[in-house]
Amino acid sequence: MHVHHEIVGSGPVVLFTHGFAASSHMYAATVADLSADHTTITWDIRGHGQSDSPTDPAEYSVALSLSDMAGILDAAGARRAVLVGHSLGGYLSLKFVLANPERVEGLVLVDTGPGYRKDEARAAWNEMAERYAADLDERGLDGLPPSAELDAGVHRSAEGLALAARGILSQRDGHVLEALPSIAAPTLVVVGERDGPFQASSRYMAAKIPDAELVEVAGAGHAPPVTHPTEFDAALRSFLAARVHR
Repeated sequence: MHVHHEIVGSGPVVLFTHGFAASSHMYAATVADLSADHTTITWDIRGHGQSDSPTDPAEYSVALSLSDMAGILDAAGARRAVLVGHSLGGYLSLKFVLANPERVEGLVLVDTGPGYRKDEARAAWNEMAERYAADLDERGLDGLPPSAELDAGVHRSAEGLALAARGILSQRDGHVLEALPSIAAPTLVVVGERDGPFQASSRYMAAKIPDAELVEVAGAGHAPPVTHPTEFDAALRSFLAARVHR
């Protein structure tokens, strides 16, 4: 199983995880800036970008994604890292810090959420994930939902994305949401001013994670690293300097 990742720069390690149906390409501007004095690691979730897309649905799970993240850090010789995660990548980063707190130096959650407490809300999310998968099954990469960070040209096939929607994007319990107060890593929550679906979840995470900082990017929608890289990079650098590398 090949999990594509790229390491650029030197210095403190930052691991970037993209959202569903995006890829490591969405962090290109941030890597160009931050790699001047950090080791930046970007990767493609299985089924995405240049990573393999196995045909077995059992190869797509949150647990395997966390194993991929740990393996990438191990391969880079990084005992600890700052995790930056967008959307699905933010949820995976939350799961990672809860499972491996000793490996996380800081946490940056970008336009994401911690899951759901109520079964009905979780069921609605999973219905959305299934619609994404069905559209990809039926229309191929033309079935990608519209969003600034998505580019059909970076993916090998739609099949892996559909399997990832069903196996990784789908929610199964409220563990992450309930565990937010236990997170000890310095945390920055970033949300686009116009990202209505993730405004409430971002405020909730910032309130529940001890000493978390909330930054709203003016004029941005769901993907500030892509549409507003200057503002996003400034917020990230400020957080790293003040809360992580001080």
